[in-house]
Amino acid sequence: MSSFIQHYKTSVRVSLEALFQWLLLAVCTGVVCGALGTAFYLAVEIVTGWRAQQFWLLWLLPVAGVVIVALYKLLGCQGMGTNDVLRAVQDGTAVTPWLVPAIFFGTVLTHLCGGSAGREGAALQMGGSIGWNIGRVLRFNNYDCRTATVCGMAAFFSALFGTPLAATLFAMMVVDAGMMLTVAFVPGILAALIAYGISLAAGVEPTRFVITAPELSVAVAVRTAVLAMACAVVAVVFCQVLHFFEHRVPQLLPNLWLRAAVGGVAVVALSYLMGVGRYNGAGMGVIRDAVVLGKALPWDFVCKMFLTALTLSVGFKGGEVVPSFYIGATFGCVAGPLLGLPAGFSAAVGMVCVFCGATNTLVASILLAVEMFNGEGMELMALACGLSYMFSGYHSLYSSQGFCASKLFSEFLWSSRG
Repeated sequence: MSSFIQHYKTSVRVSLEALFQWLLLAVCTGVVCGALGTAFYLAVEIVTGWRAQQFWLLWLLPVAGVVIVALYKLLGCQGMGTNDVLRAVQDGTAVTPWLVPAIFFGTVLTHLCGGSAGREGAALQMGGSIGWNIGRVLRFNNYDCRTATVCGMAAFFSALFGTPLAATLFAMMVVDAGMMLTVAFVPGILAALIAYGISLAAGVEPTRFVITAPELSVAVAVRTAVLAMACAVVAVVFCQVLHFFEHRVPQLLPNLWLRAAVGGVAVVALSYLMGVGRYNGAGMGVIRDAVVLGKALPWDFVCKMFLTALTLSVGFKGGEVVPSFYIGATFGCVAGPLLGLPAGFSAAVGMVCVFCGATNTLVASILLAVEMFNGEGMELMALACGLSYMFSGYHSLYSSQGFCASKLFSEFLWSSRG
């Protein structure tokens, strides 16, 4: 009995020490990522407003590309991105703190001049860099610094989108599909909640959409399932297009400066050809129209896919997740009614399904749907995400994402994308 009591006391002491360590990490990471994430969100919103009023800013995109190349060279971050942050969690590789100002100003410049990109790539990179370096300041070992990196990603993502639970699960799951770094949940959710609170206090509205789901029935479930499988195909195509451009464009234009300038000119030209403003920036307005109003053009998802791949491949900064929202929402809005589903609901399904299929984060995608759509149609959303995850195969937005478990059978793969 005495040995049991002694063992229990030791267990409680160790648990309390761990709790104190994670609380310290969560507070530091949540405050820093919350403040910086809020500043980043507001900066992107401000420059997006400027561009909407001053279309001539689009013509400065080639210049912005050259400035971004110079900035990354000056800060020693050339070639670094989200894949480096994922590798930091996988094997403890250091993440330079200079990545924070590089991606911050690079993304703001991209949005100011109309590049087609999201903002969560900056969130993952800045959050991961902040988390890793806070772990080093707190003298964490190599393994705990990986957890700190995940906490930073969760906190920054939460500050931008106002979805703390989905942000935490996303950061835990995105590194290796089929496996979660569960030790990161407590510090991650605490950091995400702190960052979310800071963003709310600063007036940042969380990303929310009001939708009405059809009544749950076998017929509706079958139609939703078909739409989800179609969205999985769209997610695969998006990933393939991104990686094709990512490898092919540098081969055609190996000079960084020339690539940024010529690429900027190409994005400007295509923007005028496709429709100025509709496919530039993150495109949250188009996403909202698709989900809330049920309005989208049949070719929206194709144009956004192509322009995003071009923008990111020539050196502009941002992310792929918000474009995946755009692609999924506009595709779902058009395809859903063909199956007899409401356009707005179909847009919401498409939005989370393409995200799920492209990032391979099943549980996080379901929680994202719950938080963004206030739990409306949760059962149908969960079914759709599950099928999209299953049918999207082993494709990913991130070349460093690993696949530890099969999506189809009860077996481990222990493979990683190279």
